[in-house]
Amino acid sequence: MRKTRKTNSALRRFIMAIVFLTVTVIAATGCGQTGGSGDGGKLKVTTTTGMIADVAKEIGGEHVEVTGLMGAGIDPHLYKASQGDVKLLDEADLIFYNGLHLEGKMGEMFEALEKRKPTVAVSSYLKEEQLHANPAAGAGMHDPHIWFNVKLWISAAEVIRDTLAEKDAANADDYKARAAAYIKKLEELDTYAKEQIALIPEDRRILVTAHDAFGYFGEAYGLKVTGLQGMNTMSEYGSKDVSKLRDYLVQNKIKAVFIESSVPKKSIESVIEGAGKLGHEVTIGGELFSDAMGNPGTEEGTYIGMVRHNVDTIVAALK
Repeated sequence: MRKTRKTNSALRRFIMAIVFLTVTVIAATGCGQTGGSGDGGKLKVTTTTGMIADVAKEIGGEHVEVTGLMGAGIDPHLYKASQGDVKLLDEADLIFYNGLHLEGKMGEMFEALEKRKPTVAVSSYLKEEQLHANPAAGAGMHDPHIWFNVKLWISAAEVIRDTLAEKDAANADDYKARAAAYIKKLEELDTYAKEQIALIPEDRRILVTAHDAFGYFGEAYGLKVTGLQGMNTMSEYGSKDVSKLRDYLVQNKIKAVFIESSVPKKSIESVIEGAGKLGHEVTIGGELFSDAMGNPGTEEGTYIGMVRHNVDTIVAALK
């Protein structure tokens, strides 16, 4: 009789363990499909750049809790994830990153995370023919600065829309409606940029910056673009690069160059100084936002506000 009781007790513990494990698995699976692990069941979304975070907030609305790892003035090319960042990525329901090796130092981390949760490059819908080559980075590499062509950034918004809708099917219609409204604003922004840049006399449509981040912008809106550094700020520039850009300014009678919020201005100042020694005066036309947006709470702290600021600053200096 005693042996039977012990057997029954062990059997009950075994059954309870199976039930507990089953409930846990079902709860975890259900959370992934119908809601998130954030406050009030919101999806916890972690992004790399501020530009991506802004789009995720616009499309996700009240259903998401978005955290961007890289704030104002942060250079994604040089960024290294902190322990706090790793925790945010580990706890996220969804991760969005730019791709095209913009976040070069985090590539292996994203590959590992992809095996456990949706970890999505917002550039994933773009086709080869839409991308610019980046030969300095190696064969098959591309310019990652896709947000400077608003039409290409619409594709990023579509990636975020579709990923949110798939992860949280219960709110899919809301994500699609919010995305449609936001994409309409982006289309208006694209038109605004074209109309404003067209106000610059054609022979003055030359954009000179600290690093070559504005290639997509120049192609989309009719500007010739050149930078002191390459597309990646990890690349070093030397005296030959300074001299080459200095001579370019002098020969083309360029009166204004631009600094960037995420790149030290001393690089471009050395070019201005060199041109001055040759009797050609060059001024700083203003500060542009390249690899990072402005401070949170400001107009420039949104993607649309950042692009408008850049357009208005360029037009004011070159017109």
